[in-house]
Amino acid sequence: MIDLTIALSQNGKKHLYEQIYEHIKDEIRKGKLKKGEKLPSTRSLAQFLQVARSTVELSYEQLASEGYIEAVPYKGYYICGIEGLLEIDGAGCGLDYSKDCTLRREKPQRPEEREEQEGKEEKEERAAGKHWYDFSPSAIDMTAFPYSTWKKITKNILVDANSEMFASGSPKGDWELRETIARYLHSSRGVNCRPEQMIIGAGNDYLLMLLEKILGRHVKIAMENPTYKRAFQIFASFAYRISPVSMDTAGMCVEGLRESGADVAYIMPSHQYPTGIVMPIGRRMELLRWAAEKEGRYLIEDDYDSEFRFKGKPVPSLQASDRGDKVIYIGTFSKSIAPAIRVSYMVLPRPLLEVYEEKCFFYSATVSRIDQRILNEFIARGHFERYLNKMRKIYREKHDRLLYGLKGLEEYFEISGENAGLHLLLTAKKGDKEEELIKKAASAGVKVYGLSEYLVGGRTAQNAAVILGYAALTGQEIAEGVKRLTEVWKH
Repeated sequence: MIDLTIALSQNGKKHLYEQIYEHIKDEIRKGKLKKGEKLPSTRSLAQFLQVARSTVELSYEQLASEGYIEAVPYKGYYICGIEGLLEIDGAGCGLDYSKDCTLRREKPQRPEEREEQEGKEEKEERAAGKHWYDFSPSAIDMTAFPYSTWKKITKNILVDANSEMFASGSPKGDWELRETIARYLHSSRGVNCRPEQMIIGAGNDYLLMLLEKILGRHVKIAMENPTYKRAFQIFASFAYRISPVSMDTAGMCVEGLRESGADVAYIMPSHQYPTGIVMPIGRRMELLRWAAEKEGRYLIEDDYDSEFRFKGKPVPSLQASDRGDKVIYIGTFSKSIAPAIRVSYMVLPRPLLEVYEEKCFFYSATVSRIDQRILNEFIARGHFERYLNKMRKIYREKHDRLLYGLKGLEEYFEISGENAGLHLLLTAKKGDKEEELIKKAASAGVKVYGLSEYLVGGRTAQNAAVILGYAALTGQEIAEGVKRLTEVWKH
């Protein structure tokens, strides 16, 4: 076991757990802590540093979530082997951890969310007075949205409107909004970009269709399996050849990616949808190396769900570690603000920006300049961050309520995807069938969603798995819904 001598500042600007976390991370990056070395136990390090054990635990948990260390049951924490990590210049990350670290960003939603349509059977059950608890992973809670603030901003902008505001504007989106989003992404996700690299679009659908014009028509694209089915359907509508690549506990398997012969890989490293996997730093480096091996290779980073993290610090984006202009970064405000906003953004690496300027300069903007101005004011004046902080607290309470309710099912299901995002994944430990689990849930007035719905290439899940989204339900509805699931699934 290695010894750690860490100089802590009790009066510093950073929390004690941040100082411990950053010291160990820097030692790993500099190669001073080697693969396989065992860290001191949380108890012994806490005693040595004269801090609370929970402070050390929080530091270790953050390092583990980012893939710098791993926890081995009944043995302790060990340094992970991360080939090529020393090539990363961490100074440019730009993450701001000076404020409350329980969560700094919010969850972009699986925009283009599934339109909530009640089936005939559900309507009949509602009409009959039977409650229906819908654990939809695509729905969000709009009860705390600052409608009065949004109305006030809208009114002020319309009062001051001039003819320039009603002109078509830049195809990329208004400069002011791109500049504001670029600053926000740098401070919250570590994204390094200039406003001219960013394109504003009406939803991810439009941006992915625009990307087809930039990358070309006959691209072979690799996708995680399971994956966000909407993106798969959009890619399938192109002339793209799609190659589903299996995943392990760290995300997309690089060996499978190499075997696929793909030119581009579509990934969700910060919180994979629907599995909830957070890709560790080692796997991220492997993907970046794969992209750097050949000209024309790119990684599409869909930063879905990255802004809702309920434990430790947010994990930086993959783009923050990209030094070779290989990452296409895509995000949206559909879940972090509201589905009806329909504003997404894409950050292009410089080689693809040149292609865009040459081939796509004539496309018109797809987002109203008035809507852009409203959103810019909402973000720039701090309303967005205040709203995110409020929603993080609300979602965290729902997340904890759901986890507490699921304790009665831990014998039957493996629960994953917790501490981030707005849904959990339950994988059956025994030989249950997915359709039977869904059917039993429906018989109790509860709607759940099967993992098979997100698998592509004709594959089926090895073990039955269901997704429970909790964002749109109240705490009481979550408790009652889980109670009903426990009753029917236990039997």
